[in-house]
Amino acid sequence: MTTAVATEYESVIGLEVHAQLLTRSKMFCTCASDYQGAPPNTRVCPVCLALPGSLPVINKKAVEYVMMTGLALNCAIPEHTKFDRKNYPYPDLMKGYQISQFDQPIAKDGWMMIRVDGKEKRARINRVHLEEDVAKLFHRSDATGETYSLLDVNRAGVPLMETVGEPDLRSPEEARQYLMNLHAILQYIGVSTANMEEGSFRCDANISIRPVGDTELGPKVEVKNMNSFRAVVRALEYEFARQVQVVREGGRIVQETRGWIEERGGYTVSQRSKEQAHDYRYFPEPDLPPLVVSRAWVDEVRARLPELPEARRLRFVQVYGLPEYDAAQLTATKPTADFFEAVVKAKAGLSGDALQARAKAAGNWLLSEVTRLLNAANLELEQSKLTPKQLADTLDLLESGKLSTPMAKTVLEEAFNTGKAAASIVQEKGLSQISDASGLEPVIAEVIGGNAPAVADYMKGKDTAVKFLVGQVMKRTRGQANPQVVNDLLKEKLEAMRK
Repeated sequence: MTTAVATEYESVIGLEVHAQLLTRSKMFCTCASDYQGAPPNTRVCPVCLALPGSLPVINKKAVEYVMMTGLALNCAIPEHTKFDRKNYPYPDLMKGYQISQFDQPIAKDGWMMIRVDGKEKRARINRVHLEEDVAKLFHRSDATGETYSLLDVNRAGVPLMETVGEPDLRSPEEARQYLMNLHAILQYIGVSTANMEEGSFRCDANISIRPVGDTELGPKVEVKNMNSFRAVVRALEYEFARQVQVVREGGRIVQETRGWIEERGGYTVSQRSKEQAHDYRYFPEPDLPPLVVSRAWVDEVRARLPELPEARRLRFVQVYGLPEYDAAQLTATKPTADFFEAVVKAKAGLSGDALQARAKAAGNWLLSEVTRLLNAANLELEQSKLTPKQLADTLDLLESGKLSTPMAKTVLEEAFNTGKAAASIVQEKGLSQISDASGLEPVIAEVIGGNAPAVADYMKGKDTAVKFLVGQVMKRTRGQANPQVVNDLLKEKLEAMRK
């Protein structure tokens, strides 16, 4: 697409995000919610299976988790909320309807700040409501080609929180930042694992286009089946280009649901038309009483809120003196932020410049070497064997001069792969750096005596000859000499010879 076309139209994006909540039991029964990895249909009861006569009971913890999320997103928590029946027939919906919330959600009218290209923007939150997840269908075919479906009810009834954003986003990058912020908030307050690959954090994106400067909303397309932040960005980029092309060729955008196909380059395909709004026939759930949310209850939940990502980012800048970019990267996920602070605090008694120097070093190593190792192993930080103490000990050895930077990288990689302590690795591999002048002077004397041309060049004023001589010392010591100490000693000896 040409730049002219891209600037002629703008995208209007609103996100709907479902997150499974970290409660021990399901939303309306006492079945365990740990369905991931459990044998099929082993986390079920009459309520999950919608057997006649079974009655739901509200999970209080799930309600509180939605309240916490709403408060973290600057939402109002109304005094009255209720559950509703959302009616639609589908094989994975055991009752033939879903218990959800319609006109009285637990939280509403909130906002979050997003930051793109150094500019801040407020993205509004329409609502945060609570519902139950559905069962899971597995489509199979036999040896004859006949197709059939299997149903696992384990997931049915798991508490599912939906955060509905207003159409305030204008680019795929803004959508990515919105999702990353929400993802971090849910992790920080501990209400969800927010794992997209496991399906506990699922995003549907609504996108329409309009000429730049217009205020009216066009027909929206809902895009589904995106299981990563990258997929959301790519799907929105593709859909924007597709809609612009349709309009420019004289076509009409159809309001529909489209699925994102990641394979073969990535594209969207039509799944079903939404020209006519689906009549879900919402009505108040007759088996559940309305909830009265007292202000005392709200205050009690608010008091449990931990430090949120934005506040932590600001603290990292102010207390640790980190650059804005580094602070944002380190606080993007709670495990990374926790790991960073544990590394910094592993060395007691630091304050002022010393504290900031250690924080800067810890941040640099986390964002460079540790990230490189994680990417190579395709792991998350919390899945690796590396501990904050291992990184802190490696930094101590580097700072004391016992390790060079290459040595420290070797120690860190070995700790990452094996989980061994830094000191053990240093001893096993003989990686201690030589910084003692008395241990280096014989080698330096040998190098000076055996490299007369380089020494002559130095005497003629060619200071770069020192680099060659330093390299020779490093070679003879198998890289264990401290380069700075070697450099200083060589210059001292050469200057003495010059005189």
